[in-house]
Amino acid sequence: MRWTRGSLLVEIDEWGAPPYFGRIRGQVTVTPPAVTPHELALTEDGAHLWRPFAPVADIDVELDAPGWKWKGHGYMDANFGTRALEADFDYWSWGRYPTEGGATVHYDARRRDGSGLGVSISFGQSGDADVSAPLPVARLPRSLWAVRRRTRADPGYVPRQVMSMLDAPFYARALVRNRIEGYETVGVHEALDLLRFRSPLLMPVLACRVPRRRGWKFGGD
Repeated sequence: MRWTRGSLLVEIDEWGAPPYFGRIRGQVTVTPPAVTPHELALTEDGAHLWRPFAPVADIDVELDAPGWKWKGHGYMDANFGTRALEADFDYWSWGRYPTEGGATVHYDARRRDGSGLGVSISFGQSGDADVSAPLPVARLPRSLWAVRRRTRADPGYVPRQVMSMLDAPFYARALVRNRIEGYETVGVHEALDLLRFRSPLLMPVLACRVPRRRGWKFGGD
């Protein structure tokens, strides 16, 4: 991954995991109009942070496979922490929805100490952030693994899944059609059940999805 001419270039040369077998090669280019300096503390002691580097961006995907080339809108963010997520959270849901002026993010979480987090942030093209009162909670159907899901939406509006992107026993990511302050949009939604994640029956299974490569070094050499 490297920055070049104001864009983040992600070069991919990987092996697919079941059910996608074979080599995956190509590149993804993320071009944000601005990089925001804002971040959100997810716990009062700042042990967990959400950093929306580019909540608004253009994306260009070019993979070496038929039908795997497209352009559209995207984003770039990351979570950072000094403790494991499952040590401090039981559940969270997150949604990023494009709007006419940029994008709106809804972040909800239930911490292990019983406290909660509910934040709605609107981002503009220049990277500015405006925190507003969260919209009402709207339920989504459970995922294929029965992970419960929720988001925020205009009063009376019923969000619906457009496409499943990832379905796991403790995590679900999907495209969701929603309405934010009168604007109907399709965005990325995720739900994470950390009560399930820290189950001693589930955690050993994660090793099946993490590649083990003898002699692998960061950077490719």
